[in-house]
Amino acid sequence: MSGEAASSSSGVVLQGLDDVEEYTSADEEKGSLPLDRFSHVFDLVQNGNQAFRENHFEEAINCYSRANNIKPGDPIILGNRSAAYSRVSHFLKQRPASNSEDRPLNGLDPTIHAELALKDAEKVINLRNNLVNPYLLKANALILLEKYDLAQDVVLSGLQVDPFSNPLTYYLNLLLTPCGHSFCRSCLFQSMDRGNKCPLCRTVLFISPRTCSISVTLNNIIQRNFPEEYAERKSENDRLTNFGVDLIPLFVMDAVIPCQKFPLHIFEPRYRLMVRRIMEGNHRMGMVIIDSASGSIADFACEVEITECEPFPDGRFYIEVESRRRFRILQSWDQDGYRVAEIEWVQDNSPEGLEQRTEMQELTNSAAEYAQLWLRRAKEAARQGFCYKSNGGYSYLCNLYRCFV
Repeated sequence: MSGEAASSSSGVVLQGLDDVEEYTSADEEKGSLPLDRFSHVFDLVQNGNQAFRENHFEEAINCYSRANNIKPGDPIILGNRSAAYSRVSHFLKQRPASNSEDRPLNGLDPTIHAELALKDAEKVINLRNNLVNPYLLKANALILLEKYDLAQDVVLSGLQVDPFSNPLTYYLNLLLTPCGHSFCRSCLFQSMDRGNKCPLCRTVLFISPRTCSISVTLNNIIQRNFPEEYAERKSENDRLTNFGVDLIPLFVMDAVIPCQKFPLHIFEPRYRLMVRRIMEGNHRMGMVIIDSASGSIADFACEVEITECEPFPDGRFYIEVESRRRFRILQSWDQDGYRVAEIEWVQDNSPEGLEQRTEMQELTNSAAEYAQLWLRRAKEAARQGFCYKSNGGYSYLCNLYRCFV
């Protein structure tokens, strides 16, 4: 797994995860391991660090886990593994949707990796509560889990250890929402890319990046002491999506028309994350097909509603959906590994005048006759024992016949 997610397109910027901590020979004196076992741990950590720097995060996690089995509770090993888990989670959330459509991934979803990163970070804080880095690791994991209020508390705790820590201050461009909660500006608007509700109390928010209120006191402190960092973060926030339009997540699969019902097995990490978020909201998404001529998604798609959702212990989902209404895609972009689109709904206009109604009725009758003709031919072919030369074709017709009789 590569590190394509080093730069963020959705507003989340992980701080302090560019590198991992070295395991020096001086650490031998602090432990009780024999020299040969310590040397093995040292080699595993070195290999993990090299894999991390080459953006091979899963390989790095494997090395750190093996080292932790030999020397459990080591803060350097746990901290490095926490950073690797966070980078994997970030990668999965930032992976372009087109890449996943060409080469789907199997494995844990981004939320699981973030939870593992959080567990390791909490252990490191218990061992090293006088250093800033453990708090930074925990804050990153909480942001990936979209627990922004808890992440803010962790950042403030870390600033008590080192009030001048630059990476921690990057999270403190705070704003106040009309419902009375405060959030990191970029984190709140990443959340609002998926819905205009407060992440804590679910109040509908009618705010935009340019007009929302911010914490004036803290904002002045940051501008005065960190002018360059503040300007950089402001530039990122200005590039966020404008609100007030119809947004919908897209599931790229096949063409769908209204009133269809069908089941889906959700196994890809990006769609696991998407379904989890949809189930916390209005249970709706868009179903769209890839245009074979252009290689991109089609201009028109259909909204579907998740009517049943059954999660499995390994994180997969079995869902049943029913298609509702059609829409036209105005523009689409990648967000956390899947596609999100700005849309306009397609309104069907009743035919005006006798001529248009007659034409519509004739078109409907022709389509019905064509469908009935196809079904009759399929049933006749099955009854007469017609089969393809291959067994697969025969099985297909037999199954087709059972569906019709």
